[in-house]
Amino acid sequence: MIEQPLGSVIEGSLSQGLAVRLHPDISVEQMRVGKFLVVQGVRSRFFCLLTDVSLGTANPRILANPPSFEDSFMRDVLAGSGTYGKVELAPMLMFTPIEGEEKKESNNNNGDSSLGSFQAQSSADLELLPVKTIPAHFSQVYEASEEDFRCVFGWEDDPTRRNFVIGKPLDMDVPICIDLDRFVERSNGVFGKSGTGKSFLTRLLISGIIKKQAAVNLMFDMHSEYGWEAMREGKKVSTVKGLRQLFPGEVEIYTLDAESTKRRGVRDAQELYLSYDQIEIEDIRLIGYELGISEASLDNANILAAEYGKSWIIQLLNMNNEDIKIFCQEKQGHAGSIMSLQRKLLRLETLKYLRTACPHNYIDQILQSLDAGKHVVVEFGSQSNMLSYMLATNMITRRIHSSYVKKSEKFLQSKNPVDRPRQLVITIEEAHRFLDSKIVHQTIFGTIAREMRKYFVTLLVVDQRPSGIDNEVMSQVGTRITCLLNDEKDIEAIFTGVSGGQNLRSVLAKLDSKQQALILGHAVPMPVVIRTRAYDQQFYAEIGAMNWSELSDEELLPLAQKAKADLGF
Repeated sequence: MIEQPLGSVIEGSLSQGLAVRLHPDISVEQMRVGKFLVVQGVRSRFFCLLTDVSLGTANPRILANPPSFEDSFMRDVLAGSGTYGKVELAPMLMFTPIEGEEKKESNNNNGDSSLGSFQAQSSADLELLPVKTIPAHFSQVYEASEEDFRCVFGWEDDPTRRNFVIGKPLDMDVPICIDLDRFVERSNGVFGKSGTGKSFLTRLLISGIIKKQAAVNLMFDMHSEYGWEAMREGKKVSTVKGLRQLFPGEVEIYTLDAESTKRRGVRDAQELYLSYDQIEIEDIRLIGYELGISEASLDNANILAAEYGKSWIIQLLNMNNEDIKIFCQEKQGHAGSIMSLQRKLLRLETLKYLRTACPHNYIDQILQSLDAGKHVVVEFGSQSNMLSYMLATNMITRRIHSSYVKKSEKFLQSKNPVDRPRQLVITIEEAHRFLDSKIVHQTIFGTIAREMRKYFVTLLVVDQRPSGIDNEVMSQVGTRITCLLNDEKDIEAIFTGVSGGQNLRSVLAKLDSKQQALILGHAVPMPVVIRTRAYDQQFYAEIGAMNWSELSDEELLPLAQKAKADLGF
C-alpha cells in the first residue's frame, strides 16, 4: 500500500534545507519538530528531519482582513489555497539504488519515480549516502516508514554489528539503534539539565556495553547511582536496579566509604584506599582551585618532592614553622608559600579513604579486574564532595591510563592479538570540573579526550553544563546524547564542531523535560530525536538480567500483558 503524500517541496537549498507546503487535507498540527519525513526525488529518496513549522498565505490581503472565528465556511474555503501550513526539513541521508540496479529500475518503471517503486526494492538494493544534492521542485513528501528506519539505524540482532536499542522515534514504535563498536572507540557525552534523566540514560548505555561486550567500564559513581539500587524520580517512592544487580557476575563495586555502602545494603563491595605517597604534583594541581593553592605554592611543592620523593606530603604535614624555615634556607624555597601549602593540604585529612601508607595497591587490583573483563564501579558514599571526587578520580585514572599506554605500546610492537588491551570506557560526572579550558591541558581527562582511541581508553562524560567544557575537547566528543537544555551557551556548546548544527538547535530546545533526547555523532548515521528506552522491569527482562522469582504480581502483570500483545492474543 502506497502512503498518501503530505506535501510538496516548494523551495530550498543544500545548506539551508527544504521548504515544504503541506497539502490541503494535512493539518499543520500533525507536524511536530523532530519528526522524520521522506522526500521522494526522481533518482533518490531523502531521509529528512523536521526542524520548523510555520503558517503561510497566498495573498497578504487575507491577513489584512481575516475571516472571523465564527465564519467556519470562509476558513474552510481559504484552507489549502489561500492559507496553508509549511514545514522546514533538513535532509540527513539519501537512499540511492546501487549501480546496476539503478538502470534496471529505470527500465522497469519507464521513468516512474513514485514512492512505491522504491519501496518495492529491498534494502539490500539501496545504498545509504550522505546528502550531496536536493530533490527537485514539487517532489512529494511522505511519512518515514519502518523500513526506512531499519535501513538507516539497523537491527539490534544484526550479527555483523553490536547494535543496541537506545529508544524510539517520537511518533513511531520503531527501535533506534546505536552502533556500540563505534560508540566506544571515541569519547562520548550525555548532557542535559538537572532532572532530565542523564543517569538513567547512562545506565542504559553502560548496560548495553556490558551486554554486548563492546568494552570494559570504569565508572566513578559520585552519587551512588550506578552500582546498586538508586531512587526513581517521581511522586511514588521506588527504586531501580543497579548494574551489579543486573550483571552480578560481571560488575564489581569498590567503595571509598565502606560504612555508607553497607548502610545502603550493598553486598560484596570491596573497600578502596589511597595513600599520601600516591599523590603527585599533577593531582594537587587539579584540585588547586578547590583548595585555593597558588602557583607559587605548587612551585614549592616541586622543591619538596625533589627532596623527599613520594613521602613529600607526609614530611610537609609533620613540619613545624621552624622546620619549614630551615628547609627554605637550605633548598631556596619560599617559607610563606610552603606554610600556605601545608595549611591547604591539611584539608586532605578529612578524606576517609586517604591513608599515610597502604600495604595493598588497590589501583592495581582495579586494573586486574578490568584486565579480566570485569566492569568496575567506584562508589564515593559520603565522600562525594567535589574535592574528594576530583582527587580520587584523577589519581586512579592517571595510573590506569599510564598502564594502558604501556600495554598499547607493547601491542603495537608485537602485533599479537593476545597483547591487545581491552577497550576501556571511563565514566565521569561533573565533567566540566575536569575539562574546563583553564585546566584541561593539565588533566589526564583532557589527554584521554584528545587521544581518541589511540591507547584504547575513552571517556563517557555526564554533565549538565557542556558550556563549561573546553571547545577543543567538545569537538573531539564522538557521540552526544543530549536531553533538554535551556541555557543558550550550553545549547551552542552541544553543536561545537557539528556541521548543520543551526538546524538542530530548535529541535533541541523543544524536547520534553523527561525521557527525550537528541543523539548525534559517530555512533549513529544521522542526528535523531528519540523517546528514550525505559529503565524498568521490561528492560531488565529484555537485557536478560531478570530474576523472575524476585518480581511481585504488580510487576509481573504489565510484562505478561505485553507478551500477550506481542503474540497477538
